[in-house]
Amino acid sequence: MLDAGERAYAYSKACGVIGKSFVGKRLSALAGVRTLNELDRLIFPEPHTALPGREFLVDIENRIVKRAVNHILSVVRSFRKPPELLIRQLRAYEYADLKTCLHYLRAGKKELPKFVGIGNFGTVKFEFYPDLRRMLEGTEFDFILRDNLQNFEDENCDLTDIETEMDTRYYSALKESLFRLSAEDRIIAQRILSEEISLRNCIWALRLRSYFEKSSGETGKHLMDISIPVSSGDESKPARKSRISVSNKRAISLAAEAVESLDMPMDIREAWDGWRWEKFLNPEISGEMWTADPRYFQNAASKYLYTLALRSFHNMPFAVSAIFCFIKLKQFEEDILTSVTEGLGLGLSSSGVFELLEVPV
Repeated sequence: MLDAGERAYAYSKACGVIGKSFVGKRLSALAGVRTLNELDRLIFPEPHTALPGREFLVDIENRIVKRAVNHILSVVRSFRKPPELLIRQLRAYEYADLKTCLHYLRAGKKELPKFVGIGNFGTVKFEFYPDLRRMLEGTEFDFILRDNLQNFEDENCDLTDIETEMDTRYYSALKESLFRLSAEDRIIAQRILSEEISLRNCIWALRLRSYFEKSSGETGKHLMDISIPVSSGDESKPARKSRISVSNKRAISLAAEAVESLDMPMDIREAWDGWRWEKFLNPEISGEMWTADPRYFQNAASKYLYTLALRSFHNMPFAVSAIFCFIKLKQFEEDILTSVTEGLGLGLSSSGVFELLEVPV
């Protein structure tokens, strides 16, 4: 059981961080930024050494990520024994950094890529890169050593299966840690996590079919087949067809919507009518042939999950779900700030980046 004082302190600290973060009403503060220097001064008012050209952009991005992680760590460490759900959220950075290392290995790069330090919550020994065995032995990632015997330094090595397995394991661990909490602690986080997994599956399905021209059968193999228990009356509308069975009738598959989408042609808008996430599809434009756009769908889904976390943050202040929402908001802010940085580096204005991302300010 978590101490009431710890809960109150963590929530109070999270509120203080969010109050100074670029989310909610403060998101509009980014709208008038036109240069990297302006953005740098806005996010990091303390003086620091400026770098030239491309190095400056990379430096800002690295500091943005470090800033987000430090803010999350400061709140998670408010608990003497942080809930596993929050630690698992934090370790999303470790999963992302490990994927980067695998891509570096495939490209034959020997230098260690930038990785995010998450303190004593990390498990991968990144300092041993490029020795993958020393990096992963004794961690939950040793399945990569055990189950994947291909040469990661081969540029033809396909990492799709490994990344799918990593995503499935990450979200499965999140789900398991969620259900170790009380019903009151998890109620909000459960909704957000369930919808996030469903939407990520749909995004992945659209990307594989659109960008990699995978067949429906091939795409289905790369979905995260994760089921989540539901209470009576909570079941969402069932998919019209399902290639993924759910063994427990009191649970729903969070791959169901993505599986349903596999039977829908990518160039016929009417075929998607009635689909659960239809509202996130790109609109039809008069005189143009419609094709499902994975990037538009991803941006719309991201905005939806952000809004859900923002509205839910204050709903149950002393529940673990409040800190779950806080972490989601900090990760969204990080994504927005990174996108604005990259857009400015390409000559766009911040308002132009928001327009591309469909983010209202």
